[in-house]
Amino acid sequence: MSEIGFETVDPRFDRYRLVNAPVEKLAEGFRWIEGLVWMGDWNCLLFQNLPRDRTMMWSEASGLSVWRFPSDQANGQARDREGRVIFCSNRLRAVARVEHDGRVNVLADRFEGRRLNSPNDIVVKSDGSIWFTDPVYGISNDYEGTRQPSETAPGVYRLEPESGRLDLVSLDFSGPNGIAFSPDERRLYVAETGDQTQASPTQVLRVFDVAEDGRALSGLRDFAKVSSGYTDGMAIDEDGNIWSSAGDGVHCLSPEGELLGRIRLPATVSNLCFGGSPHLNRLFIGASHTLYAVFLNRRGARWP
Repeated sequence: MSEIGFETVDPRFDRYRLVNAPVEKLAEGFRWIEGLVWMGDWNCLLFQNLPRDRTMMWSEASGLSVWRFPSDQANGQARDREGRVIFCSNRLRAVARVEHDGRVNVLADRFEGRRLNSPNDIVVKSDGSIWFTDPVYGISNDYEGTRQPSETAPGVYRLEPESGRLDLVSLDFSGPNGIAFSPDERRLYVAETGDQTQASPTQVLRVFDVAEDGRALSGLRDFAKVSSGYTDGMAIDEDGNIWSSAGDGVHCLSPEGELLGRIRLPATVSNLCFGGSPHLNRLFIGASHTLYAVFLNRRGARWP
């Protein structure tokens, strides 16, 4: 079991640490944490207890509660430009939206007549478009979803929510997972976690260049590979650093893909996000069955 704390690999990492701000355990006892998103106007964090079909809420003032049950076995989630929660659903095999009145509307569940697999992670661009990954993980077992046949290859998609237009922007992954834009939205990071039925699946963080019109991708290349486990979810700070999930905690990668340091934790990290009002300088971390947080000397990226 690894010790909880910071490990500096590159001296630049020390500027992000606050020596009097420890890693805090906020809650535990979950089956598998996913889909962390900060709700600034509510001053709370939402996240998934995925196998238990619950979207959880945590706040400093009120602690832990259930926000939505059943959650449609929600996985990754984000907020749109109107503050609504957009989520990936293993049960629905869809991307859906929670309206302000609590109704759930499916935004996309098919591409060219075939059902999506199990949308996994999601990000909303500043133009309102929704980008998401669609691996088969949520239909490969009865723990996080329901085992079902796949109708289409794993892919990365771009959705225009108003028109319903859905574009397949990449078929270059066997297991596309976490997804995030750089602060200037000129790069799109996608985690390849591979075909997990194989003994040695390809597991690497990759990056695209985003076209000027914000629609197309090009220049796909490997960006970085964490030394323990693999990149699942990730969070981006204001300097463009990537705070990547890993098997031994969180790895901080520079915009050039260099490992700057680690936050050591005793469990595999699945997902993470920046939050905390008003500065977005608190990193919330879903580590398998436990929710952690730590204040940093950097803020999360704010997109245009």
